[in-house]
Amino acid sequence: MKSMGRRGFLAAATALGAGAGLSTYAAVSAADGDKTPDKTPDIALRDRDLPFIGTEETFTTPALLKLNSINQDHIAFLEEIGLSDLGERRIGDMDAGGLNVQILSAHTPSVQNVPGQRGIDLAHRLNRQLVDGPIAKYPGRFKAFATLPLQSPEAAADELERSVKEDGFLGALTNGHITKKYLDHPDFEPVLARAQALDVPIYLHPGYPADEVFQIYYSTTRSTYTEEFQDYIFSGSGYGWHQEVLTQCIRMIAYGVFDRFPKLKIIIGHMGEGLPFYYKRIIEDMGEPTENSLEKPIGQYFQDNFWITTSAFPQTELLDLLLKFISVDRVMFATDYPFADIKAQTDWFRGVDMPREDKEKIAFRNAEKLFRMKV
Repeated sequence: MKSMGRRGFLAAATALGAGAGLSTYAAVSAADGDKTPDKTPDIALRDRDLPFIGTEETFTTPALLKLNSINQDHIAFLEEIGLSDLGERRIGDMDAGGLNVQILSAHTPSVQNVPGQRGIDLAHRLNRQLVDGPIAKYPGRFKAFATLPLQSPEAAADELERSVKEDGFLGALTNGHITKKYLDHPDFEPVLARAQALDVPIYLHPGYPADEVFQIYYSTTRSTYTEEFQDYIFSGSGYGWHQEVLTQCIRMIAYGVFDRFPKLKIIIGHMGEGLPFYYKRIIEDMGEPTENSLEKPIGQYFQDNFWITTSAFPQTELLDLLLKFISVDRVMFATDYPFADIKAQTDWFRGVDMPREDKEKIAFRNAEKLFRMKV
């Protein structure tokens, strides 16, 4: 691999599963050393007392860095941006942005590529490291989604139950396909059944496509048009990730997951992963083909089974569009730390013009209700 500068490392972090959806704006700002751009000049005048719960906040560990990084330079970069810090630096960034609580999740693709007992053991260790580390050291500042060994679904269901009942975890987070299968596959029904029984949500985070899909959709033989990591970003945070999650959501609805598990709760990030743009098209075009196979109109499942976070998309026009189709009671705040700046996200939302009651719902009250917690 040729030498990479700071921008190259930002691309690599996203392309190789280290990030959780780095926006173009955030990448350029971080590379230029401008981490808190003033996008809302009137922010000092509005809602400075608003508490926040961050529902998509990423961490790593030495084991995950070794598993999901390309070389020592890459590991050094991820540590530089604070991905592995679960102490004073992270707390300082939270305090600077007014983020009261982070709900932690392991960085993409977590342990989903690790089969068998090794994956089971690694998932358990990662979960326990959070409990014995930052959750214990900084009471009230950190909660967590469980890491699950999804290649072993029965063990994953057991680890979900253990982590929820014993350690107080709030649910689980997954990362795209699991060995070319999505959660609508019968293999994963033990995990879905357990999540429903425990009444905890599953957060669908993006993952990278299977090799065959990558080659067909996201690569080219025309090297003149391909710079380093371009294809990976194209398949990831630059475009593919968001389509991948929305595809999984539609699969889960269309193939009856929520008829089999009507109380299952699903969270998706990044302002709906394109759902606001496609919503009317989906329910209009998919309505008739599914009306005899599903128990409810296809659009009703989005209202009954989904929650959406704002992670890394501080764009008021997208929030406005989302709220045309999804109740304000189902939208939650997130920052996508450390791949997006906390203060930039909280400053943006403080500056949004909406009733205080609705802002409180998005900033913290909806999360409090869903996760049965208090700021």
